[in-house]
Amino acid sequence: MKQELLSMSKKELNRLHVVRQIVEKHLTQKKGALELKISERQMRRLVKSFRREGDPGLISKKRGKVSNNRISDEAVNYIIGIVGKKYEGFGPTLAAEKLKEVEKLTVSVEWLRQRMIDHGLWKAKSVKKKAVHQTRERRKKFGELIQIDGSPHDWFEGRRDECTLLVFIDDATGEFMHLRFEETETTEGYAKATRDYIKEYGVPFSFYSDKHGIFRVNHPESVDGENITQFGRMAESLRIEIIYASTPQAKGRVERANQTLQDRLVKELRINNINTIEEANEFLKDYKYKLTDKFAVKPDSNINAHRKLTKTEDDLDVIFSIHTKRVVSKNLEIRYENNIYRIAVNGANPAMKNSKVTVCKQFDGSVFILYNGRKIPCEMVKRSERQIEPETSAKGLNKYLDRIIYENTVLRVKQEVNA
Repeated sequence: MKQELLSMSKKELNRLHVVRQIVEKHLTQKKGALELKISERQMRRLVKSFRREGDPGLISKKRGKVSNNRISDEAVNYIIGIVGKKYEGFGPTLAAEKLKEVEKLTVSVEWLRQRMIDHGLWKAKSVKKKAVHQTRERRKKFGELIQIDGSPHDWFEGRRDECTLLVFIDDATGEFMHLRFEETETTEGYAKATRDYIKEYGVPFSFYSDKHGIFRVNHPESVDGENITQFGRMAESLRIEIIYASTPQAKGRVERANQTLQDRLVKELRINNINTIEEANEFLKDYKYKLTDKFAVKPDSNINAHRKLTKTEDDLDVIFSIHTKRVVSKNLEIRYENNIYRIAVNGANPAMKNSKVTVCKQFDGSVFILYNGRKIPCEMVKRSERQIEPETSAKGLNKYLDRIIYENTVLRVKQEVNA
């Protein structure tokens, strides 16, 4: 007689062992229930099934059958239809969140992942062997270390040119402290972001950045005089220490935040029909709190390391401006950016002749002079004609050249048409 093979799980084999001991009077049903961690009533049912059917009586009757909680094919097609049409390109996690938040449909992330793979909306990622980078312990105090970085990316998916997102992350909590879009990663962008930051939270103890030329002078021999960048001077004026990371992995929290933003924020801008930097920066004012609620953790210490901002708006105007040293002529004039500025009569001091002053240029283009810590107004008396555009940042050079080439091409085409 051909024997029948039974397929049993480890749990079912344990039950079979206990039930046989009960049937053979080696164990009571009460002790058997305690050993299997089930009720005595359930134990009696198992013994009854074993006596009636033998070993197969302990195998689950649901095996090989469709679950009672299985989502119908119609519902699957409806959900996948929404994801494919409205949330194209979304990952399973973000898509599941949007289905719950916007569509009022609750499904598990893993269920949605499998359905998206089945319908070609998501490709399973292969696991790559990565180098081991041990996780650095978080700082304990909120505001003790702020990781800052710029993330260039096609944030608007071709609806405008690529731009850069400046990201400020608290190391202790992972909180998204400040987000700001700029055309490129520049001193001006970081200065504006830092000014907004300190006015909202106070002055942090330190910034943690890479070795970008905005933060650190990488070629000291090329610097005339002070071995500090403009942003470095701004941070020093506020007593914010800048610490430089040696590798991208060292500032892993802000790097991972950039990856999260490049996935989530891009889709948020799309579904909210945001196509300009100005609209996006307005959107970020509230969106950063939504990110913080989802990803931030509680710090080990309840102490807030931020210092109270004691600077006035005039003080901040001086700090967050571009400083350049100049010598005052005997006519109480200075030359700056090929222009001549004359010190106002009410602020003039004969002792200023042939003395060094600091020219402060604000980001709106206005200029004033700093002499012995005092702001002195000045006025432009002569503007020199420029043969080229004002100094262009290295990261903005390509855009500048692209624009010149485009204008020349348009001009050439017009000339050919007119000819």
